[in-house]
Amino acid sequence: MKDINLSKKEIINLLLSENQEEIDKLFQLANQLAENLFGNKVFFRGLLEFSNICSKDCFYCGLRKSNKNLSRFLITEEEILSAAIWADQNGYGSITLQSGEINTASRLDLIKSIISQIKKHTKLGITLSLGELCKKTYQDLFELGAHRYLLRIETSSSSLYKKLHPKDHSFENRLQCLKDLQDIGYQTGTGVMIGLPFQTIKDLANDLLFFQKFDIDMIGMGPYLCHEDTPLAKTVSSFSKDKRFMLSLKMIALARVLLKDVNIAAATALQVLDAKGREKALQCGANVLMPIITPKKYRDHYMIYEDKPCTDETASQCQMCLKRRLKSAKKEIAYNEWGDPPHFFARTKKIKVGL
Repeated sequence: MKDINLSKKEIINLLLSENQEEIDKLFQLANQLAENLFGNKVFFRGLLEFSNICSKDCFYCGLRKSNKNLSRFLITEEEILSAAIWADQNGYGSITLQSGEINTASRLDLIKSIISQIKKHTKLGITLSLGELCKKTYQDLFELGAHRYLLRIETSSSSLYKKLHPKDHSFENRLQCLKDLQDIGYQTGTGVMIGLPFQTIKDLANDLLFFQKFDIDMIGMGPYLCHEDTPLAKTVSSFSKDKRFMLSLKMIALARVLLKDVNIAAATALQVLDAKGREKALQCGANVLMPIITPKKYRDHYMIYEDKPCTDETASQCQMCLKRRLKSAKKEIAYNEWGDPPHFFARTKKIKVGL
């Protein structure tokens, strides 16, 4: 493990490894690399899921437009701003605005107004996770003050992507959106699901190499968890829950080893498979948490997957819980910090000098 420029074969071998000593060395190396960059700090992104209305019909997602068992909602602008101000007053540093994908003029006007109000009334950094939009819209939102964007590809395999989406969903367009985000100047994030039906270990190794090749700044990935109201729920994953959890930790650790100076989130989904899932991820190279600040009355209706944790908590209760979790993981909250990834500045500097 001294050479951290891993080949594809070495990545596959580590993903397959059941040698606990080898696994522990990987996790320790990843944690050390993260601490070399960030110390014991963990950056908070207050996650505000402001609407579950979606125009997409992805086969794995509980928010898919064909799910008739879901009560749809759109939080008011006043409620969104109130949650953002709470996050700012509690030292979160950044907020993530997330919703189902809708490209109507009224929705885009709402998002623009929200960004403007958050910038006016808080010091928060703003991350968006709104799906595929046109380049002009991305540009408009960037100019208003959003500076990060998370667009998960879910898999870097075009053939697997097609098995997860209807025919009118384009893998090529998803990649183009990532390119557009980088060109505009966003800190650009993506991620994958781990343990999908039809997925192989080779696919996961290729995902990591994709992050590296695409020069991604932020990684948000976690285990695949099914939702009963989706077509994919009828297909059983070839990975057990325990295997999915261990693979998720390995993917986080390997992402840290390969990409080094990026931000990596400890996904809430990890907690579904292991009560201390997020803490373990923070000890394997992750350095970002996304505590939910969505008003409690809406949380049960933002169910991308089943058994989502923290839906019965208020924002304050979630904050206290995460403080305890961080203490047990020997980490500390980076209060009032945007927590920008060093990789973004290195990447954009290379572009400026023509390297």
